[in-house]
Amino acid sequence: MVGLPAPKPLRFGDAALFLDVDGTLAPIAARPQDVGPDARLTRVLDRLKEGLDGRLAVVSGRTLEDIDRILEGRIVCVSAVHGLVRRDCDGTLHLPAAHPGMARATAAFRKFAAEDPGLLVEEKGPSVALHFRQARARALDARALARRIAEETGLALQEGDMVEELRTPGPSKGDSIRDIMATEAFQGAVPVFAGDDATDEHGFAEVERLGGFGVLVGRPRETHARFGLRNVEDVLAWLEAAR
Repeated sequence: MVGLPAPKPLRFGDAALFLDVDGTLAPIAARPQDVGPDARLTRVLDRLKEGLDGRLAVVSGRTLEDIDRILEGRIVCVSAVHGLVRRDCDGTLHLPAAHPGMARATAAFRKFAAEDPGLLVEEKGPSVALHFRQARARALDARALARRIAEETGLALQEGDMVEELRTPGPSKGDSIRDIMATEAFQGAVPVFAGDDATDEHGFAEVERLGGFGVLVGRPRETHARFGLRNVEDVLAWLEAAR
């Protein structure tokens, strides 16, 4: 597949910027907890926040607490857990209702993960993720388990890069971008979203619908994004070139 063209440097004047974390602002690590603050990234975010007059948001599958830890609390406006949790620019928090199937899903993932030290369960409140990046031979079993539990509980199945996630049905990343764009600070701006995973496709589609564009980070694939960057280093360089 032919790669996407690289985006031009971002213009501060009319843009609203949405950024994923893993695989976009930070390299993907073997374990989610291995990703931490980075001095260069912190400088980039501070400059973007000032240049964009606050029209900067993070849209990630991580928990709100984890995003704040990695980004050192630099970004107030955050969509976490793939859109299920949202914190607006004024600090208003939007949380989903508890799902009765979450406890069962968590217990099933824990039991499965106990069979192999390379498996990791990440509990996120309204979702639970089973990571098998360090136990790739268990991928088929992990996927089969996640699909079965989703059918039995009514939880939504979300498949990612070496991870199976069961989430409370609810807003997607695209829904969060739409809702954030409707807030006063973002109204009238051109939305730009950079992300790497299949879970970012709802966001790419939404920014296109709103007159903006998506930036796919990583290997080319079928996507709603209009532009592409190769890796985290290219993303940081692109963000540093914003004017």
